[in-house]
Order: sequence, then C-alpha cells, then structure tokens
Amino acid sequence: MDEQVSAAVRLQGISKRFPGVVANDDIDLMVESGEIHAICGENGAGKSTLMKILYGMQPPDEGRIEVLGEERAFSSPKDAIDVGIGMVHQHFMLADNLTVLENVILGAEPPKGPMIDFAAARSRLEELGEAYGLELDFDDMVEALEVGERQRIEIIKILYRGARILILDEPTAVLVPQEVEELFRNMAELKAEGHTIIFIDHKLDEVLAVADTITVLRQGRSVATVKPQDVTAQDLAELMVGSELPTPETREVTITDRVAVEVENVSAVDEVGVVRLRNVSFEVHCGEIVGVAGVEGNGQAELVEVILGIAPATEGSIRLHGDDVTGWSVRRRREAGLGYIPEDRHRRGLLLPAPVWENSILGHQTRPPFLRSRLWIDEEASKAHAADVVERFDVRTPGVNTQMHALSGGNQQKLVVGREMATRSNPLIAAHPTRGIDVGSQAAVWEDLRRARADGLGVLLLSADLEELIGLSDTLLVMLRGEIVARLDPSRITLRELGAYMTGAAA
Repeated sequence: MDEQVSAAVRLQGISKRFPGVVANDDIDLMVESGEIHAICGENGAGKSTLMKILYGMQPPDEGRIEVLGEERAFSSPKDAIDVGIGMVHQHFMLADNLTVLENVILGAEPPKGPMIDFAAARSRLEELGEAYGLELDFDDMVEALEVGERQRIEIIKILYRGARILILDEPTAVLVPQEVEELFRNMAELKAEGHTIIFIDHKLDEVLAVADTITVLRQGRSVATVKPQDVTAQDLAELMVGSELPTPETREVTITDRVAVEVENVSAVDEVGVVRLRNVSFEVHCGEIVGVAGVEGNGQAELVEVILGIAPATEGSIRLHGDDVTGWSVRRRREAGLGYIPEDRHRRGLLLPAPVWENSILGHQTRPPFLRSRLWIDEEASKAHAADVVERFDVRTPGVNTQMHALSGGNQQKLVVGREMATRSNPLIAAHPTRGIDVGSQAAVWEDLRRARADGLGVLLLSADLEELIGLSDTLLVMLRGEIVARLDPSRITLRELGAYMTGAAA
C-alpha cells in the first residue's frame, strides 16, 4: 500500500515556540492507519504541545499536518473533530451534575423538531458501548462514577462524534491495574475495528505492552521511532532521559518513635449528609512513609481535606506532633509545619497567571523569611528562594519572573514538590506527587522523598501508581468506602493483591 495513503496522520516539520521555550522543534511523525502509536518523552519534551496542535487547540508556527493523505489546517478542535480526530484529556471534561447520556451528547444533541431526540442518542450509544466493550449505564449521574467509568464516557463521547483517530493523554494515570487491563481491552477492540490510537504514557512497561510503534521526543525533537519488540524499558528510558529506568524501591528502616501526625477515630460527613469517612485511625511517625491505596472516590480526598482543615471532622481528633489541631484553621496547621502536595496542582497548588517566584512561596507566605512585615512580602527573599527551588528541583523555566502557565505540566508539578520539600515541612501530605511527570523527574521526586524520610520527615503518601506506593511506603493502608480495610506490609504484597484489596475482592 502507498505510504501516503496508509498514514492516518503525518506531521512534517512541526515547530512551536513560546516565550523563552521551543516546545516543538522541526518534528516529523507518521502514524499508520489502524495502529496504536505511543508518544514518550520527558516533561517539556513537547508531547502535549504536539498533540494539541494535531487536535486544533494550538496552531503550529511552522509545518504541515496531513490526515488520511490530505493536508489540513485546524483553527479549533471542531475542525479536527470534523475530519475524525478526537482527544481524551488527562483531566476529564465532564459535568458531574449531568447523566452519562447528557454528557456524551452535550454539544452534539440529535434534534427531534425543537427537542432533543434522546431515544436516538441512547440507541447510538448502546451500539457503541456494545461494539467496543465500553459498558456504561447511561442514566447514571457522572458524580457517582469511578474514574475508570469516567474515562469510558470520554472515549464514547469522541466515538459518538465520529472519531476514527483517537488521542489519549496519559490514559492510565489514575487507574488501578484492573482498570488499566480494561482500558487496554477497549483499545484492542477499537484497533480491531480499524481505529487509530495515539497515546501519551510515562509508564514504559505499559507502552511496551500495548503499542505497535513508539516515538520518543526529547527537548522538543523526535529522537527515535521504534518497535516495542526491538527495545527494552531501559532502552526507552535512556532515549528519554539518558539514564536507566528508575525504581521507587526503599527498604532501609528510618522510623523513629516520634509521631508526626495522629488520626484517631475520624469520621466525616459531606454537605448532603453522606458519610465519607468512618472511624479512620492511623499514625505517621517521623522517618516513615505511610502509603494510602484506594480506587479514586473511596475517601482519600476527604481524608486529606480533614487533615488539612479544609473540611471538618464530625468525630475524632487529629494531632500534629502531639498537639490537638482538630479545631485549627488551615493556615494555623500550615504554620505549624504541615506540608501539602495537592492532587490537582491547578485547583489547589498554583496561581497560573502569577510568576514562578510567587508560586514558590504559596502556602508559606505568612512565615519567615517570606514575610517582611505583617502586610508585605519580602520579594527579594522570595525570589532567592524561588531560584533555589528551580535549581535544586530542575524546574525548567526561563526565569523566576515567568508566568506559571508558560511551564509544562511536569515542571509545574516539580515546582509544587520543590516548594514543600524546600521549606522542610513536617509532616507532609503528598497526594499523587509524581502524577504527570516523566521517569527522570519521577526518580528525582522519589530520591527527594527518600532523603527527607531519612532526615526524619513523616509522609502520608497517596498515589494511583501502585508500584510507587509499594516501593516507597513503610506501611500501606487500603481505603474502601471511607474506611481503612487493610494494613499491609509493602514488602509482602503484589500489585494484583493490592488491587484486589482496593476493589473489595480480597475482603
């Protein structure tokens, strides 16, 4: 078959520049029709920018886009959708207060006179769900669904709009192993039906297991396109970051007798009266990492909010270094040394329009050396601190005055991690600290946590990366429906066994 015709997507000479940053530098990429093509690379390597260009979210400064042999110029995602390209973003774009069906057809409602033809929409969605193994109850409210189900909604949503080329951005980032297996089965069904899938993934074992072709980007350029049977994970890691694949393994014991945080019989009820936490008790000692595993939506987020003071505990108590802080404000807890790496850096970790130096002191701005008086920030000291964080934690930015939104997602995450580690907070709540960052940055965060743990830091670690939890934790807690249902020794548990506890199968 002619190469021009067999290519679903051909990008030639794609370049994209932002102030102080070359995101894409003369990139060529060819994706064959009907294949699963993985894109790997460090944060800041240009993966997301390249996919946003293909999806019409950003225009290239230079280069050509061809789809199924025809040159295209996209001014918006609608243009890309019109030629059969759909994208599932890492952060799902769903309305919690609508049903599955309403979310899927939103913006593409089939008309029936002046009304919406819900019967026709339901019939079409049932056909898609059955054809691709994407089983869903279309009358469910999205707010009640697990993350794996939400992802299936996003996939059905773009299939409903006629997508034949699917872009998946970090599709396994928040899934447990069983959900990952289900996603890969869905991808295989889509491929068997002739769809083309392009996906970004930092988990190299997954890339090798599911991809037909792998393209590696580095510093905005394409450095290799390989077949998975010809390379190992170590080969890919070296192409990406110039080093062997890191592991989160931590086994030397550094636990002390000092208790950093104690949670005792804590329960919590949300604003509509639903019990989110029930009699949760545990301790985190200085020099200890306590991991919390659980399928998203089983109380982990509520636990973090209660410890931070964002949400009240309806029963029980919380102590920091022996002090009862149950009635304290968030600010007072933070000033007492409680550190926080938030799960969602955009919502709770950063001010995107603000410069890097301001973001480097967020949450600590009321403490010396950042406060010159009761009312004024010491800008000089804050900028010096920001420069130190940027250097120590390899945050790639043109400077500390650069606006935060100009940094890649991984570099934003590294700044958040560096901010909390540099201020030597203790204890530290680390919610998904390596989500969305590459293997090199991931290794750096792991090393930072190990080093701080050896220096006496107590860490409560929440993560969807089960290898990270097992490798870094001294103790593993499993949460299910707001309760701690298991306390496990990470040195004696497998990924599959941990997944079984998380889903209740091992009860």
